[in-house]
Amino acid sequence: MAEKIELLEMKSITKRFPGVLACDSVDLELRSGEVLALLGENGAGKSTLMNILYGLYKQDSGQIFINGCEVTVGSPLDAFKLGIGMVHQHFMLVPNLTVTENVALGLCHDRTFSLDLEKVRYRVMDVSRKHGLAVNPDAQIWQLSVGEQQRVELVKALALGANLLIMDEPTAALTPQEADELLDLLREMARSECSVIFISHKLNEVRRVSDRVTVLRSGKMVYTGPTQELSDSELADRMAGRELRDFSRRVYKPLDENIALSVVDVHAKGDMGFNALNGVSFDVHKGEIFGIAGVSGNGQRELAETINGLRRVQSGNILLDYWNITNQTPLQIIERGMGYIPENRIHEGTIPSFSVRENLILKEYDTPRLSHKGFLNREKTRRFASDLVFNFDIKTPDIETPCASLSGGNIQKVILAREIERSPKVLIAVYPIRGLDLGATENIHKELLKITESGTAVLLISEELDELLSFCDRIAVIYEGRIMKTLWARDTNKQELGLLMAGILTPEPAQKEFEEERA
Repeated sequence: MAEKIELLEMKSITKRFPGVLACDSVDLELRSGEVLALLGENGAGKSTLMNILYGLYKQDSGQIFINGCEVTVGSPLDAFKLGIGMVHQHFMLVPNLTVTENVALGLCHDRTFSLDLEKVRYRVMDVSRKHGLAVNPDAQIWQLSVGEQQRVELVKALALGANLLIMDEPTAALTPQEADELLDLLREMARSECSVIFISHKLNEVRRVSDRVTVLRSGKMVYTGPTQELSDSELADRMAGRELRDFSRRVYKPLDENIALSVVDVHAKGDMGFNALNGVSFDVHKGEIFGIAGVSGNGQRELAETINGLRRVQSGNILLDYWNITNQTPLQIIERGMGYIPENRIHEGTIPSFSVRENLILKEYDTPRLSHKGFLNREKTRRFASDLVFNFDIKTPDIETPCASLSGGNIQKVILAREIERSPKVLIAVYPIRGLDLGATENIHKELLKITESGTAVLLISEELDELLSFCDRIAVIYEGRIMKTLWARDTNKQELGLLMAGILTPEPAQKEFEEERA
């Protein structure tokens, strides 16, 4: 077990990447038993700073002190020996290994721990039980939803027994109930004199869990102090460097009579071979934002994949603009006018090693606007990509920069720009603001609202109830692969949606009145 960390100090930390000054002489201090919230927009330098502390990056200049002694953190193994653990925003898991095997990878360097997979399995189960983080130790990572993979990362970090825990957007993939449990866990850890650095864009969570906040903007520290010293709006303005507007509820308008997407009694199996969709039916009208609410793992991923031809429909039909696209290839569905923002922006939405330009032309490269007789016109692709980077305010050093080096918010902008540029008839958006800062969220929502004005229908799959209630016309709640109920957003609330997400069917208004009269 590493020596207990009483005080962490990072002094004048500077880190440069080609064309980017990610951290500009940043100072950070953390004491034992404290929860420090690290805030900033996407690309502000938060993850870079923490990756330096965890040994994934080496700072160009600056020093790290633990309990008054300068330390060198050259690798995650060095960090672990110092008692530092990290839960990453983008998962550090091996897809083809089981949960148990992934945790074992983190333990195998410990010479006092014999690599006994059954012993590791019991440790996983013990941590899961102790902290209420339900994971299947025998499931392979690729079979799990993003929310389930996030729980695996939490279990893995807790199993390693760090006494300084870096949490990089840990609630981004969790339901409100799961997030509440995690925040309670972090406070409990702090009371037992563990230290936590908590990176989040959700100011209500920051205010609830943290003792102090440090705000980064464009690689510089612009504020540090007690959490309660500034209001939410003041914190948001410090992060953005400008005043952010409040989101307002979508203006009600009658539904267009034309149906853009129709899902009819669809059944499909999940990766484990069990039924994931059990007779799902709904219609999305032209120009409508139709929300799908539900706890992660209830069929949302499978629904998006079946609509986009990535998963086979066992029975039922899917119609796009009245054309039957059931079990057609993804290319055929794209050509019919489907747009898709997938759940996993890194490995499904983009090719990380490809440049920004290459990712932006992925669905247009073989069209006359960019190629001729099978050969790409490089100048046309550069103009095409440069226009999208400008129009969607994608922050990148250059269009030839690898997409993997961008912040999460800017990767999401790349995907959004590529899909919207095609003027799709239907856009499937799966957790589009997960892990994004307030400014990026504002931009994503603005673009989604804009395309509905031209008639595009949006199917918005989200666990953010505020997002669904504010931006959807109607909301359908999915539970165990079935649509529990479809509601007008203006006529429902978080409480009703939360009950439906838990599988509890709320009575119709007339039935409610009848039951109240009888009582």
